[in-house]
Amino acid sequence: MNKFNRLIFFCISITALLGGGVWLCSREHNYLPKPFGYQRIVLPVHEYQSMPDSLPYSFEFSRYAILVEDTCSVTEPYWINVHYPDFMADIQLTYKPVNNNAQLLREYLQDAYSLTVKHCIKASAIEERILKTLRGHIVVVAELSGQVPTQCQFYTTDSVDHFLRGALYFRTASQNDSLAPIIEFIKQDILHMLNTLVWKDVN
Repeated sequence: MNKFNRLIFFCISITALLGGGVWLCSREHNYLPKPFGYQRIVLPVHEYQSMPDSLPYSFEFSRYAILVEDTCSVTEPYWINVHYPDFMADIQLTYKPVNNNAQLLREYLQDAYSLTVKHCIKASAIEERILKTLRGHIVVVAELSGQVPTQCQFYTTDSVDHFLRGALYFRTASQNDSLAPIIEFIKQDILHMLNTLVWKDVN
């Protein structure tokens, strides 16, 4: 190969390399990262169990949950948590006796309203519904959207003897978007709890 041919070969090689370099740079420049995704959550089939007889209320709750006594500093008798170990979630239940006292009932209703409203700052939306359960109980349910610590709250009363309030909480810093399937799963459990709720007398 003479000098002229070697020069031509050299020029063609450099051009190919530079062209390839431009192509590679162009590919890197146009690269777009994959959108952020959440881990797929496989949920079990809903199954339920009965509560013990030691409380003034009773309902069927999830077989994937356990009943835990509320140990907070202001706890009162018959306050419990329905705890989901696998989901790091709790349905916190607070019970109040009404004692046929209209003033007490008004205070309980006001407290329940205030506890929901305090989340308005972080909630993107609050949807409140009034439901009638299969046993004829009237229930007020508030569903909260956005990055809020509680995604569902509810209360029900017979207006004479019993008042029960509940709130769903997660013991995790996960975004609510990633928790959405679990939130919906537990909301179905809450609806079942309310539909099977029975008031009882405790001597």
